[in-house]
Amino acid sequence: MLLVADGLTKDYGRNRALDAVSLGIAPGEVVGLLGPNGSGKTTALRLFLGFLRPTRGTATLAGFDCWTQSVEARKRVTYLPGELRLYENMTGRQLVTFLGKLRGEVPGPEVDALAKRLDIDPDTPLTRMSSGMKRKVALLAVLVPNVPLVILDEPTNTLDPTMRDEFLEQLRLAKHAGKAVLFSSHVLHEVEAVCDRVAILRKGKLVHLHDMADLKEARRVSGTFAGPPPAVGPDGQPLPPMNGTLDLEYRGPLPALLEWLHRQPLSDVRVEPMGLRAIYRTYHGNG
Repeated sequence: MLLVADGLTKDYGRNRALDAVSLGIAPGEVVGLLGPNGSGKTTALRLFLGFLRPTRGTATLAGFDCWTQSVEARKRVTYLPGELRLYENMTGRQLVTFLGKLRGEVPGPEVDALAKRLDIDPDTPLTRMSSGMKRKVALLAVLVPNVPLVILDEPTNTLDPTMRDEFLEQLRLAKHAGKAVLFSSHVLHEVEAVCDRVAILRKGKLVHLHDMADLKEARRVSGTFAGPPPAVGPDGQPLPPMNGTLDLEYRGPLPALLEWLHRQPLSDVRVEPMGLRAIYRTYHGNG
């Protein structure tokens, strides 16, 4: 594993912001960190970055302790915070170059190539940029460096829909290049689109860790019966009594489901991917 948290805990006085979180992230893996405000997402990211000292437990990045060896650990990660604070006396290119030199790198033509994809002029002063353009410059600064881990906190804030799609494509490219990506988000469909796994936090605890490949095989089936409902479902298991409507979760081969539906007296039917929303609501309701 590239990034490993083991019993990671952070207290602020009597308030426990993170409670014994254990999590590992491998190279070439994209992991989404989910939870409402106050669930511990940002605290976890700051502990991984060595910005905070854990009360208990450890976090290591590429074998380096994120607190006691924070300089070595941070050489191997780039970070986009939820709230930007940029050096606005610079242009986008100057900022990327300055940050690159801090880690001993001099960015090359990849800056212009990515700037074109993000639809920004890297030679425009930051003082003349909108908040959305500044967010693109920040993305440029975290995606260009050759590091094994990218950490992003609510990265699509202020981005328009087209740029959100481009950002997600850049995460796919980072994954294919062997980078690990950890990002927090409130936008579930973005997480579904690119993540290999999702970790759900609730009141500082890691309450659920889910493999997205498993989720993509799950389907929600709904419909209306025109005749008596069946007693047995497509998986051969007994069904609860249904009052004229079909509502079930199905995991299994699609042909078996379609064959079962074909035999039922349905006046209409809908089959759709399960999605993260149902799992998220299990732990956070509609929030």
